[in-house]
Amino acid sequence: MVENSFPAGFLWGGAVAAHQLEGAWQAGGKGVSVADVMTAGENGVPREITKGVVAGKNYPNHDAIDFYGHYKEDIALFAEMGFKCFRTSIAWTRIFPNGDEAEPNEAGLKFYDDLFAECHKYGIEPVVTLAHFEMPWHLVEKYHGFGNRKTIDFFVRFATTCFKRYRNQVKYWMTFNEIDNQAAFNNDFSMATNSGLLLDNDSDNEAEMYQAAHYEVVASALAVKEGKRINPDFMIGTMINYTPAYPASSAPADVLMAQRVNQRRFWFSDVQVWGEYPREVETYIQRRGFRPDITEEDRIVLKEGTVDYVGFSYYQSMTVSAKKGDVDQITDPMDIVVENPYLESSDWDWPIDPIGLRYGLNDLTDRYHLPLFIVENGLGAVDQVEANGEIHDPYRIDYLRKHLEEVRKAVTLDGVDLMGYTPWGCIDLVSAGTGQMSKRYGFIYVDKDDDGNGSLARSRKDSFYWYQKVIKTNGADLSE
Repeated sequence: MVENSFPAGFLWGGAVAAHQLEGAWQAGGKGVSVADVMTAGENGVPREITKGVVAGKNYPNHDAIDFYGHYKEDIALFAEMGFKCFRTSIAWTRIFPNGDEAEPNEAGLKFYDDLFAECHKYGIEPVVTLAHFEMPWHLVEKYHGFGNRKTIDFFVRFATTCFKRYRNQVKYWMTFNEIDNQAAFNNDFSMATNSGLLLDNDSDNEAEMYQAAHYEVVASALAVKEGKRINPDFMIGTMINYTPAYPASSAPADVLMAQRVNQRRFWFSDVQVWGEYPREVETYIQRRGFRPDITEEDRIVLKEGTVDYVGFSYYQSMTVSAKKGDVDQITDPMDIVVENPYLESSDWDWPIDPIGLRYGLNDLTDRYHLPLFIVENGLGAVDQVEANGEIHDPYRIDYLRKHLEEVRKAVTLDGVDLMGYTPWGCIDLVSAGTGQMSKRYGFIYVDKDDDGNGSLARSRKDSFYWYQKVIKTNGADLSE
């Protein structure tokens, strides 16, 4: 291996989620998902999760950027950049509109047949997430989402249907997107999108999270088992939001607090990789009386359905202080986060920490001894279109370059086994957290604003050509 390049066959590409770009929210018999009942928000103003679709509300995911109608054009642009892979999700409600049907929706299955065929036409390998914040709304209303054991069966039916249909079109799969987000169990968005749980003042959010998440890891393990039976060559991974917790100081209490926060986020992937709960979290759950419904059969399934690789997103690190809470009483990790004075922040107040990505690659390697896949990384920023139509985004190039420099060190100097790199929102799409279009991540600009106005025309940004060069040189040339 040349010291400044990545391994041969490295999977360069980009990442999106169906609900954030496809639009066509009722086309081809598609049902209503959790994402379809989330209104537009903005920085500091959370999205509202309404009880069904309410007339007069702005639901940006309904139309998004109409990838459903533009996918051929968009895949051609990805191919022009040189993509080796394209990470997307299968919208659960295109396949099972309500989630509990006995038979799938053929029109939805056909759309992904066509999409994956278009990818393969250019030699682009699909990387598919099964559940990416797209639970059928019907399952939320009727079954309380993953708060109900029955939802395991609905998810496994969905997963099995996809595995069978696309067994020769898709090799790389992930079961649940950022399954560890719900560690922040007092966050409406995290709980609704991960588990289909709607918070109310009468609920014990933490207890509900631990039970629902248990059902999810069991569902994941059952899906892995089915996938491997259908095609033993499948690579099926977990997917986490890797956000390492740093201690605010070298004080032992801060160091212990950081360790505890990391334990509360890691257990989701620990179970999926190891096939069992880590000791500290198992003890905590038992001590608090959480997760009353766990069976011996569940424990066997978890052992039998472990994943092949660890996919993860990386946007930022967080810093925690023992002064903000008691290490033995910590519940929601977000309650003890403090500002890190050594880091700059994005326009949306996210810390920017490239070295944290190298730290993370080593941390995950030491913990799991499995191949890794960076399936999200990127900068949300406001882009300006010049009078001549050009879009100059040196800030995005700088962000990605600095992160890739650290990734390259992890691979070439530290020996990390990394499968690929798919920066988030390779084409502008609806922000999951805020519902905005103005929070742009892409290499490709889409003409649409936060109010839904625009032509949807696609334009190449400066970062488009930069990333094209990065891929062409297999990461050897990261210069601006």
